[in-house]
Amino acid sequence: MPTTAPTAPPPPVRGLHHFAWRCRDSEETRHFYEDLLGLPLAHVIKSDHVPSTGEYCPYVHIFFQMRDGSYIAFFDLGDDIAALPSPNTPAWVNHIALRVDSVTDLLAAKARLEGAGIEVLGVTDHHIIESIYFFDPNGIRVELTTPTVPQAEMDAHALRAHADLDAWTARKAELRAARGASNA
Repeated sequence: MPTTAPTAPPPPVRGLHHFAWRCRDSEETRHFYEDLLGLPLAHVIKSDHVPSTGEYCPYVHIFFQMRDGSYIAFFDLGDDIAALPSPNTPAWVNHIALRVDSVTDLLAAKARLEGAGIEVLGVTDHHIIESIYFFDPNGIRVELTTPTVPQAEMDAHALRAHADLDAWTARKAELRAARGASNA
């Protein structure tokens, strides 16, 4: 870790290009994301070697495009093994949230998924968004969500985001102290 602050500003991050996971079967994953969620398969990379390391590891890397131009991507290593969930993290924590345009679209997606035999949790009201939750064939938790408040309300949340994080940091210290006292 550097000990001094960088002198140049960080480069601007324009948005998400892709987020990648391991999948156990690329065709099963394609069916789920393309046929059920409507994300077109946009790119496939096949290789026997990892480009960054040169390591021998035959794989296919598949990309599904969202309407904003970003992608969800998966690696199939040909061994029928899905990524394992972390044993120290609740199943509801790690997930990807994908935005739909309206509550109507959210309800239509829920009906489509349930019609395909997929268990869907929600609609859950988070006071600024409404969401449904389900797992893809690889055990990855997916959230479909739509905003339910005007952008001005989201902007107000942004103005107090640092204060909210500071309050959580203080509460976390209290929780740690309480856990330490109960373990003594």
